[in-house]
Amino acid sequence: MALFDLPLPELERYLPELDEPADFDAFWTTTLVEARAHDLALTAVPVDTGLRLVDTEDVTFAGFGGHPIKAWVTRPAGSAGTRELLPAVVELLGYGGGRGFPHERLAWAAAGYVHLVMDTRGQGATWGSGGHTADPAGTGPAFPGVMTRGIEDPADHYYRRLITDAVRAVDAVRALPGVDPDRVAVTGISQGGGLALAVGGLADGLVAVMPDVPFMCHYRRAVDISDAKPHGELVDYLAVHRGREAMVFRTMSYLDGVHFARRASAPALFSVALRDVTCPPSTVFAAYNHYAGLAGERPATEIEVYAYNNHEGGQAYQVDRQIRWLGALLGGRGAPVPAVGAAVGAEVAAEV
Repeated sequence: MALFDLPLPELERYLPELDEPADFDAFWTTTLVEARAHDLALTAVPVDTGLRLVDTEDVTFAGFGGHPIKAWVTRPAGSAGTRELLPAVVELLGYGGGRGFPHERLAWAAAGYVHLVMDTRGQGATWGSGGHTADPAGTGPAFPGVMTRGIEDPADHYYRRLITDAVRAVDAVRALPGVDPDRVAVTGISQGGGLALAVGGLADGLVAVMPDVPFMCHYRRAVDISDAKPHGELVDYLAVHRGREAMVFRTMSYLDGVHFARRASAPALFSVALRDVTCPPSTVFAAYNHYAGLAGERPATEIEVYAYNNHEGGQAYQVDRQIRWLGALLGGRGAPVPAVGAAVGAEVAAEV
């Protein structure tokens, strides 16, 4: 894919006007109060995965509406029984995926963290190894996918439920034994990155937010400059339901990652791919440039730019960057050693 969005210098200055609803904070305060009225109902059942260097638990907690949400928790073997409280990373998943198998995501536990990967309600059948969490809430007419489920009213929209689940995942990991509740970070790719921004704006006391090529940001521009799915689901819906444009974008304004980003206050490491048609660069920079805008003082915030990549972004390079960045932020893990790419280059140079 060729470059199609604004040039990088303009992206770095891009601060679009916001279509934020006046009752945005009241809407989400009420939503979380209602969710937390349900008991967290946290269970963590040890699972024998055959992995000897990590311990694994099959976790269930109450999300939106008290609905049961599944998750995997992995941690360094034997760490739950020690006095040391470990930092935790909550990982949120990309569009269409589910939690799959515990052995698919081991990097954070191997780096010394308690790692919770949240299953995604009603998804888990598009890619990966499947999901295990139903979405018991119904909706009106919708285009296939989740973007238009409950589009008539933000209170009914699918993402209200999923964002609430993600906030409750932070509540759940903080309640697990062996976790330091003051050192919890959130991360995710694409949809997971948008959810990480939402959690960053809604959950108090996070130590870091790491949105990787985040989706769910600046919806109006996304559908104006790219017809790629999932944003294209909104276009397809409007192509049939003519005259509902104002309704659609009003609903999405309560779910926009840019609006959550303004309310975040934790240090953040973003990533963006300049040829990304799924999450156009300007939508990511809109969230990045507005990040912590209501916090008074902007925390340490960085963005990794992948100039030649589409929506795959940095993949393993970005995970390497995140582990080192978060370790340095927490003081200790991720000591200043060469990045993988630099180390490989040095080895090649030495051989020559």
